[in-house]
Amino acid sequence: MADGINVSALNDFNDELAGRMVLDTVYTGNTAEYVSIQEGIKYQEPLNLASVDPYFQGGNAVDTTSGSLDFTQRNITVTKRTAYDQWNLQLLTDKYLGKAVLEPGSYEDTMTIISGLSGDLVKKAQQTNDDFIWNAASGSTFANSTVVPEADGFKGVLTSANGAILAGGIGATAITASTAYDQITKMLESQDTNVLDADDLTVWVGTHVFQRIINGLTTQNLFNFDPTGVERQGSFFSVPFPGYPNVKIVGTYGLRGSERVITGPASDMVVGTDLTSDTTNFQFWYDINGDALKYRLRNKLGTQVGHPEYFVTNDLA
Repeated sequence: MADGINVSALNDFNDELAGRMVLDTVYTGNTAEYVSIQEGIKYQEPLNLASVDPYFQGGNAVDTTSGSLDFTQRNITVTKRTAYDQWNLQLLTDKYLGKAVLEPGSYEDTMTIISGLSGDLVKKAQQTNDDFIWNAASGSTFANSTVVPEADGFKGVLTSANGAILAGGIGATAITASTAYDQITKMLESQDTNVLDADDLTVWVGTHVFQRIINGLTTQNLFNFDPTGVERQGSFFSVPFPGYPNVKIVGTYGLRGSERVITGPASDMVVGTDLTSDTTNFQFWYDINGDALKYRLRNKLGTQVGHPEYFVTNDLA
């Protein structure tokens, strides 16, 4: 039976005003919440290291000094980075979305839209910061930018070629669900004995490897492993490693897509910056001459470790 009405020339109804603006879902990486921070760096500053070693002598009448106090330095070099963009809000006046995000009037000098987008900008900034402090490669243009890092990120610093320990018994072998416990255990067994009892001994992996490890530990049910014990601490996932009360496995955005696994004391890893708040502190202003809303984020970031020999790596890309 014919409908009697021909609507083939009409567009399907789409009530754009009834909806809300949905932002990208962003995993906010922030390794800097977990490691040490050194502020006030404009370009390069030393990371000062001290090693004290008392030497005990027998007897009561001891009048000969002994022992040692050694000072060394490793430089932290930061890279200057700027994000700068503008939004011409006039382009929204002819769209349904414009009615939802623009205030009444012909002068689109409102910054109301910032309340909906600033949170997303901060998350994206945290994400790119995390990516940078892990994957920066000195002298090579960083991905999706024109930034040329002044120094390597943690992945470049913590290699066996730069003094970290290559994991014994597994070498450059990727972690699987079925081998996760044994491989991490072997990495910890390769650890320098000076840090085996460190209360912040950390196994750093990408979030995809983290999930693989959780699946493996859950399947093996070692030490009655409880997967609900996974925590979101700051902006990354962490879980205690079964059988090791001082060891945490941390899944970070900065190692996404990588099979690299690094173990060592988190406090010995240092992120250098000028001012911590600069890493996510956006400036917004309306440019009346350009008739556009503008924003800028400017910061400085670099990485260093105090003792590469305190870390174990599988050296994978």
